[in-house]
Amino acid sequence: MFDTPVINTLLRWISIVVLKLTGWKTVGEAPEDLNKCVMIAAPHTSNWDLPFMLMIAFVVRKKIYWMGKEQIFKFPFKHLMMWMGGIPVDRSKANNMVKASANAITNAEHMFLIVPPEGTRSKVTYWKTGFYHIAREAGVPILLGFLDYQNKTGGILGTFEPTGELDADMDTIKALYAPIMGKKIERL
Repeated sequence: MFDTPVINTLLRWISIVVLKLTGWKTVGEAPEDLNKCVMIAAPHTSNWDLPFMLMIAFVVRKKIYWMGKEQIFKFPFKHLMMWMGGIPVDRSKANNMVKASANAITNAEHMFLIVPPEGTRSKVTYWKTGFYHIAREAGVPILLGFLDYQNKTGGILGTFEPTGELDADMDTIKALYAPIMGKKIERL
């Protein structure tokens, strides 16, 4: 992953400059002692979400891994995407990603695994719950990451400890995201 010191420092400074020039601000922080978590990145409405999310990760100095549909990992970008923490997901198959992801987090010393809860950039009526089940199975908190295009802010809303009451927890999490506007409002 992108942890080469010189390249990481260079990408951090490029990210700071690009975010500043485009008027974006980073807000919130992950707790200092947090080494493992499932991070949701919402709302996910645009192809621009990934570059902004990666720039914000560089600015806040967090090494992240993120799940993306298999189709974006094609030549010539496959190795670059994986180097930037990308994990290809074949959404056409049931491949027990929850178990595999929870095991990866459990076995890692440090891991921030980003999962977009909508599962797509398209408008959805409900969020997928895979991120929730991964966090529960791995015994880690959910870090609430966001991109608010209306206010040009991105970062961390806070952490959420899943209680096991799926419906109530999902209602609470979605309520925290209610005021946040994605790039494509018609997809919210």
